[in-house]
Amino acid sequence: MIPVHSRANVDVGVFGLARSGLSSVRALIAGGARVFAWDDVTLVRESAERAGARIAPFRDWPWNTLKTVVLSPGVPLTHPVPHDIVQAARAAAVEVVGDVELFAREIRRDRSAPGRAPVIAVTGTNGKSTTTALIGHILSSCGFAAEIGGNIGRPVLDLAPPNGRTIYVLEVSSYQIDLSPGLVPDVSVLTNITPDHIDRHGSLEGYVAVKSRLLEHTADDGNVCIAVDDAYSAAIHTRLAAMGGASTVPVSIGKVLGRGVFAVDGMLYDAQSSRAAKIMDLSSASRLPGMHNWQNAALAYSATRPFVKDPRMIAGAIASFPGLAHRMEEVGRVGNVRFVNDSKATNADAAAKALACYSDIFWILGGKPKDGGIESLAPFFSRVRKAYLIGEAASQFAATLDGRVEHETSVTLANAVASSFADTRASSCAQPVVLLSPACASFDQFADFEVRGDAFRALVQDISAQPVREAS
Repeated sequence: MIPVHSRANVDVGVFGLARSGLSSVRALIAGGARVFAWDDVTLVRESAERAGARIAPFRDWPWNTLKTVVLSPGVPLTHPVPHDIVQAARAAAVEVVGDVELFAREIRRDRSAPGRAPVIAVTGTNGKSTTTALIGHILSSCGFAAEIGGNIGRPVLDLAPPNGRTIYVLEVSSYQIDLSPGLVPDVSVLTNITPDHIDRHGSLEGYVAVKSRLLEHTADDGNVCIAVDDAYSAAIHTRLAAMGGASTVPVSIGKVLGRGVFAVDGMLYDAQSSRAAKIMDLSSASRLPGMHNWQNAALAYSATRPFVKDPRMIAGAIASFPGLAHRMEEVGRVGNVRFVNDSKATNADAAAKALACYSDIFWILGGKPKDGGIESLAPFFSRVRKAYLIGEAASQFAATLDGRVEHETSVTLANAVASSFADTRASSCAQPVVLLSPACASFDQFADFEVRGDAFRALVQDISAQPVREAS
């Protein structure tokens, strides 16, 4: 835990007591704050009370003495309208921040202090979790004490305090950026930008502006690594490169760069100096299949290069990466049938990456739909033998697939897994793949994408435990 000493002897409110909220309660109390907390869920309120918080609805907090409100990232800050607690805080002139901001204040209280721990912050629409985990794996493999958290894994205040070899590697969502004005990364990474979370930022332009803000706050002596293959990210790179300050490192997949890091035909090159140097054959990284993972590897290479002087060490670490749970994760095989958990694909662009990597796909998709649906995935429909539709999006997706892809409305994940496995056994496919790649959020049927992916894994394990019968 990183105690929050910056709020010692101060009244602080914590609203929303999921993982990051409870983490904030514990860290604030450890640092000497007086904490008032609330959540609509009784069980988490009880956990916060046991940690030492005073439980009360936010309207009953001491607004005349309160200095800070720590807001859960899931609570609307600006759009579609600010939550009532945000409006109450503004009326009382109380700052509203998130747990990442508290972390930043502790880590950055003295930027000139010798031995301070660097921070690598990763954002983007898709690929940020894999890139974050890969950066952490590289650093750990090269002898650093990599502390990985934020929007992936552990909340930031649950990470270990810094020591002489600590490097913090944080996945940062747009919601967290909004609540972290004081986060100053040493290295920032932008994976890509596609339309997402428009309801929370008011417009695509608002979403892009939030992502860009993190990069703009990078330390002047730091590095900004940007995948420039989409128009929004390329424009951000052009603007930041012209501003001066942090060094900008463009990253591209399929295009040779005069300066930067790029991958062409599966080979990774570093052209940050006067000439391009071949770093590795990315086919050696068996858990990073597909061009989108070439991008993740290239970004991770560029982000860790300031800390690891020997590129061969980075290449070896990339090759040994074990993969990320819920992202194109093979969770079982039964006979010739592979089961792939891609639950983290919560939008169509993320699902496209998985669909591009497999043939003879028995595709499980659906959930809480996002703007745009799955029409953009039409180029991959020829790879799909049959689709199994679940959740709120089922009828919408069925309309898109009608006459193009055979499909059924399974409603639940359990039905979809059972039906898809039965269909693979009856098919003539040599290497069928049952792919959970929902292209949707999970919140209609599951608490989050991890719970959805874990449910898929458990269902596959149940199938694996049954004797395999040859299809007749």
